[in-house]
Amino acid sequence: MAEALEKNGHSTFKIHLALGDQLWWFRRGGISYRGRFSRWAAFLKDFMQKNGITDVLYYADRQPYHVVAQDVCRELGANAIAIENGYLRPDWITFERWGMGVFSFFPALPDDIRASAKNCPAVDLETRYRHGFAWEIFNEIMHHGFNYLYRPLFPFYKSGRYYDLFAENFTGLYHLFGKAKRNVHANAVTDDLIRGGHEFFVVALQLQGDKQIKDNSPFRHLGEMIDQVVASFAAHAAADAKLVFKQHPHDNGGENWPVRIAQAAQKRGISDRVVCIDGGDLYAMLRVAKGCVTVNSTVGLHALRVDCPMKVLGIAIYDVPGMTHQASLDTFWQAPEAIDTSLRDDFIKLLAATIQIKGSFYNKEGRAAAIQTIIQRLEDDLMALPNAETAILPRLEKAREIGVFDKTR
Repeated sequence: MAEALEKNGHSTFKIHLALGDQLWWFRRGGISYRGRFSRWAAFLKDFMQKNGITDVLYYADRQPYHVVAQDVCRELGANAIAIENGYLRPDWITFERWGMGVFSFFPALPDDIRASAKNCPAVDLETRYRHGFAWEIFNEIMHHGFNYLYRPLFPFYKSGRYYDLFAENFTGLYHLFGKAKRNVHANAVTDDLIRGGHEFFVVALQLQGDKQIKDNSPFRHLGEMIDQVVASFAAHAAADAKLVFKQHPHDNGGENWPVRIAQAAQKRGISDRVVCIDGGDLYAMLRVAKGCVTVNSTVGLHALRVDCPMKVLGIAIYDVPGMTHQASLDTFWQAPEAIDTSLRDDFIKLLAATIQIKGSFYNKEGRAAAIQTIIQRLEDDLMALPNAETAILPRLEKAREIGVFDKTR
């Protein structure tokens, strides 16, 4: 991306916060920050002013250094742009000014979405850029591994990770050994539910270390969500309905969700109606499930695309009246609100035209396509959302209502 920007006459710089940031940077313009986190804001402000920085791009909007960068950019009148895995996965990238979740300016009201989507082009949802899971994991391990092993070179680096890196990866490697067996179990459960015609709901679990849990949900720990969902299901779902918890495919097993879920079900006397699976075909389940519950996983958007009713427990960009269940969780089990498919389609059109980019981090052709679009949006200032960035964050009030900011950090 830096090379393409410079070919178009722009200057590029990259600030390395840890050694992993330097791995794939083989060009000029790199500078390492080895100071304390408390001095990061002053350093960045000075660097931006001296070099005339107009746009700051970062991967993951809630990483501690990036949160500070947003504030500095606002003070200096520069653009802060979050890059992340896309909402319309697998071959889309999020490219959004300022932030995601609570901190997104993407419209939250149906009328605003419909009006803004009127002139948006049709969306190409065909998967064009694929990549192997192993390549993604390799890059992840290389980046974080170098950060961990060469920590003395950046002694004050603050990663913001939930788990210790070594413990997380050691647990993850151990967890891999039983993957095939767990997948067989998951497929058997899925087949039984679908072929048996059972009424069931899917709960899409996220990673405990996901910053969307920390910064865009009312839960300190996903165990709280599990207890809440199981209690509500036991009290309000049909007596023959089943509840299926689906673990995140990258979960390392450290939290032992099957045991936690089994304990919650036993406490409520519904052990025979609750199951946890690790593997299987999630999308096959969503196509026939009565509904899906999540904190704010992108699985929710996939559920909406296959007409599976959704209940969101945190803050999610797709949690829009007419698209998701707006009443309480207790009412969801018996009467999930239907999806307004025309609104959903307008939502996806607007999403793709404004804060999503067709492409991939790990596929060569997908990377080239994404870079071309990113440069176009930067140069033509195509990142602004209609009626946004001058108004209050559209999800801020709800975040306050459900207690997102009440947690002890």
